[in-house]
Amino acid sequence: MTVEASPARKEPPARFSVAKSKQTEPLQECVRDALSSYFRQLDGHKATDLYQMVIAEVERPLFETVMQHAGGNQTHAARILGISRSTLRKKLAIYHLS
Repeated sequence: MTVEASPARKEPPARFSVAKSKQTEPLQECVRDALSSYFRQLDGHKATDLYQMVIAEVERPLFETVMQHAGGNQTHAARILGISRSTLRKKLAIYHLS
């Protein structure tokens, strides 16, 4: 008995838009809470380089988690992230994840 493999279905990537939602998304709420706490802890000191600090805090776990989900496959991970493989490799090197 011969079983023919069915052609692979190409499913569209999952997309969602937070902007269309009236609900607060959990990740957004976590970021807001963390930033509010950060500003409270400044105790009169000025905040500097906040953008870079937040990006670094979010990017590392983002790349770690996506690489785990992709089973270490950089091509698949880059597709999930919507970035090029060369950009992914640079980010992995920055965060010592490669």
